[in-house]
Amino acid sequence: MSRFKPIKREMNYLFPPSMHDWLPEQHLARFSVEIVEPLDVQPMERAYGTSGSAPFHPALLLSILVYGYATGVFSSRKLAHATYDSVAFRFVAADEHPDHDTVNTFRKRFLKEITGLMVEVLLIARTLGVLQLGNIALDGSKLRANASKHSALSYGHIKKLDAQLHGEVKKLMA
Repeated sequence: MSRFKPIKREMNYLFPPSMHDWLPEQHLARFSVEIVEPLDVQPMERAYGTSGSAPFHPALLLSILVYGYATGVFSSRKLAHATYDSVAFRFVAADEHPDHDTVNTFRKRFLKEITGLMVEVLLIARTLGVLQLGNIALDGSKLRANASKHSALSYGHIKKLDAQLHGEVKKLMA
């Protein structure tokens, strides 16, 4: 008798596994899905026609983009492949697999709307304390920063952060 656990790749389940069991509670993929759900994507929904096969919901494609950008995956081909290879992307995509052309067409077609929604996502994430904007130095460069925990944000500073968010999203979309 072997002292190893048996390998059960061909095991059938009485009930299919739930996608909610695939990731831990505090995973970034869950956050990406939850942050996109309340966003207003109706202008994108209305842009689709009524003929032809059913398209992927704009919230699903936006969730894929948000999670992809958050994890450093920008290529539409890599995003499409990740919906097969990555458990987290599979969760975000609700076990759907839009091809790279669908992701790319969605991004091009709704670039203006996505840009606005990405800024909204970043603002919500910053408000929740999940996102911190800043610079990372790997070469030992010294950067001017305010490390005070008690520093308050003035209206002018908030406007500057808003402009920075818009600039970063615009650069990301380019």
